[in-house]
Amino acid sequence: MLKEKKNTKYLATFSLLVMTVGFLAIIPMPSSIWKTILQGGFEAGLVGGLADWFAVTALFRHPLGLPIPHTALLPKNRSKIVAKIISMLENDWLTKKSIHEKINSFQFTEKLFDVVEKQIHTESVKRTIIRLAKHAINEVDTKKLSPIIAKELKTQINSIDMKHYIPILIDQISLRKYDEKTLDFILKEIDDWARKEDTKYRLGKIAVNMIENIKADGFMQFALNAFSNLVNEEKLGDIIQNLILKGVDSFRDPSNPNRKTLMLHIHQKLQSLKTDEKIYEELNRLKSQLLEKWELEEKIIEFLDQLKQRAIAFVDEPVFYDEYFLPLLKDLLTEIQTNTEKVEQLDVWIKSQISGFVDKNHSKIGKLVEENLEKLDTKTLITMIETNVGKDLQWIRVNGAVCGFIIGLVLVGIKALF
Repeated sequence: MLKEKKNTKYLATFSLLVMTVGFLAIIPMPSSIWKTILQGGFEAGLVGGLADWFAVTALFRHPLGLPIPHTALLPKNRSKIVAKIISMLENDWLTKKSIHEKINSFQFTEKLFDVVEKQIHTESVKRTIIRLAKHAINEVDTKKLSPIIAKELKTQINSIDMKHYIPILIDQISLRKYDEKTLDFILKEIDDWARKEDTKYRLGKIAVNMIENIKADGFMQFALNAFSNLVNEEKLGDIIQNLILKGVDSFRDPSNPNRKTLMLHIHQKLQSLKTDEKIYEELNRLKSQLLEKWELEEKIIEFLDQLKQRAIAFVDEPVFYDEYFLPLLKDLLTEIQTNTEKVEQLDVWIKSQISGFVDKNHSKIGKLVEENLEKLDTKTLITMIETNVGKDLQWIRVNGAVCGFIIGLVLVGIKALF
């Protein structure tokens, strides 16, 4: 650009020089028709070239450094020119109305979908999404989140209606025969306990102590004394042990009437619990007391911290973006694109946001231009203008000299004819 400007400037200067040399060279020549014609052409070309040189130079500086009035127009009128540029930008070229019309004529969603569909497969977007996901996970404050979760969890547990679950629990006990299994377990424990040798002696000792402590009158006391003399702790313990073991064995038999009676009683008791309001009140009271004493926050913090670490590790895996996030994003885009109403709503929303931004910041366009122009000193600004439009201005000088030369020839020719 600068080289081209300099070449044009040299050409303009050369054209003026040609006219000057031609004018001076033609003066000493002898009078003739050709001298008159050429002299008129070079004279008019010199005048035209000098006039245009003066006009072009006067735009940017004082010609020959002389403070001639109405020269150096751009430096003198810098503030006016800047104000006019800003006024044209705000009121003529970039008005709110023209910007709004351009915004409304543009299909943002169509372009947006095209850009997103192309960019989501690039490595830069993939890295950005992963980085944002990890940042979002790390920003989760588990200490602040823990009390909220604990409170909500306790509220949900406390709101559980026991009247709904207790009957289900009782029915499941009967259906899965947990009552019979419980009885069999108790019988087994009794059997294991009764078969121990020390149990036999302990039972015998308890029986002997009970017999010795019985107080009776007359023949009954005589009989008790006689019986205690016939048996000892070992014999009594053996008798009681055998009675317990036989009783346990009989209750283990599913066809035993006593077992059936006991199981029927247990079943009836369980069924009666379904409508026992006192049981429900007690269970609800117990539930509330346990929830009040239940310290959940530390456990929840520990769990959430572990969950965060696992989530970050998962996000770092290639499958996160390729097999989870990308298909999800594609499905979301497809769903939006196929829904005309959503597309229109999105387009309207985007346009409204941009229009709102324009309305709020339209005045800043002029201020931005003004600030950027104020950063430049007058010399730099003049140099920039000359760099960008100087070529055309220099051609004015060339054209002035050439056109003046041609017009001079024409005028001399007309003058000679008449």
